[in-house]
Order: sequence, then structure tokens, then C-alpha cells
Amino acid sequence: MNIASITNNKNINLTTARKAILNILLDSKKPLSYEDLKDSLDMDKATFYRNIIKFEEANIISSFESNDKKRYFEIQKTKHSHFICTSCSQIECIHENLNFNLTGYRIDNILIKGICPDCLLKKEKNYD
Repeated sequence: MNIASITNNKNINLTTARKAILNILLDSKKPLSYEDLKDSLDMDKATFYRNIIKFEEANIISSFESNDKKRYFEIQKTKHSHFICTSCSQIECIHENLNFNLTGYRIDNILIKGICPDCLLKKEKNYD
């Protein structure tokens, strides 16, 4: 997947800032927050969020808020769920089909919160 295929038919002018944001999100294997991205970008926070809003309106990216009260962004490739560890705040993409339906609703994202395998292992070791 490349930037041209993502923005095709979206009426988005590809500025340097927009290309930079999309390139980083395309290369990432997990959702990223502004704090994760800011050192790799040559733009201020307002410019970043103006572009993010444009991408969200065009359904190019999706976002969600995590335990740490930060907003996380990712390229909207396929619909999938996210697991957020309540102990370490690690975020993982879950690509398994969860078959979750609510009559009369359209579900775009499912956030699952719990304790990741690493934190479970650490807790077990502390009880030994």
C-alpha cells in the first residue's frame, strides 16, 4: 500500500506535512500517538492535528483514546480490534474475527482492555 493509493479519489492535496504523517503511519505496525510521532515530524502540533482531522474525515485513518488519555492513530487498512493492557498501556492490533454484533448498530472498532501476557508473567513471578 502506498500514499497515492490511500489518497486516491479523496480530494486531498498531498503536502509535505501530509506525506510525512502518512509515511510514518504506513510504516508502523501499531497505532501511534502524536507523542510517538512528533520527533519524526517537522511541523507544529496544530498542523499535525489539522491534517489528522482531514485524514479522519476522508476515512484514511482511524483513531481511539487509550488508558493514558492519548489519542492513537493508524492507517485504516482493514477493520480490526485493539487490546490495551491496563497494567503497562501497551497497545496491540487484534486481527482475529471477534464476531461481535449489536442489532441496529454499525461497529467500527472494539477496544479490549485487560492484562497482556508479559504483565501476567511478571505478576506470576512476583507471587513465587
